Amino acid sequence: MDIADAAGSEQVVCMQLIDGAIQRTIVVEEFPLVIGRSPECGLMLPHAYISRMHARLLREDGKLVIEDTKSSHGIFVNGQRVSRKALETNDTIHFGTLDGPQVRVELAAKEVSTNLTILAQMQQMDAHQSDLEKLRWFLQAAREMNSAGGVERVLASLLESTLTLAKVERGYVFLRNASGALQLSLGMDCTGQPLTDASSLSQTVMRQAIEGADQFLVTDTLSAQGNVPQSILLHHIHKIICIPLRRLREPRKGDRVADNNVFGVLYLESRFQPEDSSDVDDDLMRTIAREAAALIDNAQLAAVEDQARQHREELQIAAKIQQGLMAVQIPTFPFAAVQAYSAACSAVGGDFFDVISGDDVLNAALVDVSGKGMSAAILASTLQGMLYVQLQAGRPLDAIAAATNAYLCNKNVGKYATMLLLRLHGDGLLEYMNCGHIQPRVCSDGEVLHLEAANLPVGLIAEAEYQVGTARLAAEERVILVSDGFTEAENYEGEFFGDERLDAATLCSDIQAVIHAMEEFCEGHPATDDCTIVQVHYLGMAQGRMAEQA
Repeated sequence: MDIADAAGSEQVVCMQLIDGAIQRTIVVEEFPLVIGRSPECGLMLPHAYISRMHARLLREDGKLVIEDTKSSHGIFVNGQRVSRKALETNDTIHFGTLDGPQVRVELAAKEVSTNLTILAQMQQMDAHQSDLEKLRWFLQAAREMNSAGGVERVLASLLESTLTLAKVERGYVFLRNASGALQLSLGMDCTGQPLTDASSLSQTVMRQAIEGADQFLVTDTLSAQGNVPQSILLHHIHKIICIPLRRLREPRKGDRVADNNVFGVLYLESRFQPEDSSDVDDDLMRTIAREAAALIDNAQLAAVEDQARQHREELQIAAKIQQGLMAVQIPTFPFAAVQAYSAACSAVGGDFFDVISGDDVLNAALVDVSGKGMSAAILASTLQGMLYVQLQAGRPLDAIAAATNAYLCNKNVGKYATMLLLRLHGDGLLEYMNCGHIQPRVCSDGEVLHLEAANLPVGLIAEAEYQVGTARLAAEERVILVSDGFTEAENYEGEFFGDERLDAATLCSDIQAVIHAMEEFCEGHPATDDCTIVQVHYLGMAQGRMAEQA
């Protein structure tokens, strides 16, 4: 499948997705497109048999290529399992199973027709075709190009066609807002003029339509036998067609489910005089009731996923910025060697470490901001700057902790942080400040000692006081700092890695052994928290000088 057309112009890559009741078109704007169960994927398929990062759609030398990214259940092109394949026109791709979601990749010209163009084409159809046939044609065409327009364009096109085919004066679409209440999304009369005032519409009819089990409700004052709502008579309304828009697919996370799964209402009304009135075509109304709900629901879903894609892109940019800000160039010291490792469980993290040289001292910090995600990452970046300046200036550790605590409490940011600060002098004197963090370990001759001096986390209590702990290191002793992402790492049985396993792992002289021990224990269970570890190996004054001379 060549992405360029015969004239050499690049075409738009579209994916026709069929996933259960969901059928829609996705325009691929960036390559590679990652497909999988994770919300971070460009195309998310939320099924248990879909891997987190299942496959990638690539663009290579003008061709489209689908590639399996070591998924558990594979990908299938035209029914055959493949690991990597260049795609041809009309190839069908299944993910995870032949009964799973399927995608057909197509090419379209850069200028994609709008829904309004479809309406113009519909009006030029042969006169012998029925209104129902025209509506079905429109709905199918609109579904196929759902991604070309947002929810508003889909609503406008739907209203314009429905007003024409149902032969009514005015139409309104109500959709549920964040609080669950029905809110006017679009109103239009038969001439195409927008309508913004819905105060005269019958709330009784809408309530009856929502609470009932019918596909649509018709209220006709010309043939009504019982009581007609007073608001209808006051405004000289002769006919109301109220169609509840019911979600047919299984609810997804974030969907609001209430009132027989109704997420909106299509409300049509006329003030035609009796001689102008026409009967409602039941087949036409049933088609609108069934297809309009799916069309609007899919348009909303596409809009939500587009917002999610934009959020992922912004998150990736934020992650790059954070990685740049938190990149640590570990300095060399004549009396100590430092190893460090940090991994966020999501795109951005709330853990960080830093190693800073001073006047014949080594300064180290490990901080874990409460919470996860963007808010924790922003605060972590701020705290790193604060600590870097103060540690480099040689301020006392208790003064640094007090200043950081005062900043967080005064700003009232609603977050706190646990923190370990370390200051190792060339003669082996160790000063440390533990603010609510995992206790530091000192390893020597097969033994592990916990440094027990402790303080409150910073950002909890404005009046908190902080005290520095001290210890004396002998040559070849090591100090290990970790975040709780290590001790609280879980396996599939929900068991924690814990302090005892951490102590045993820290007896090895390389932090990679600690990382390997944790990963082996977790057996592939995904991390739920950021993991950071720093090891300071004290060489001793004499050994440090010999190493420097060598």
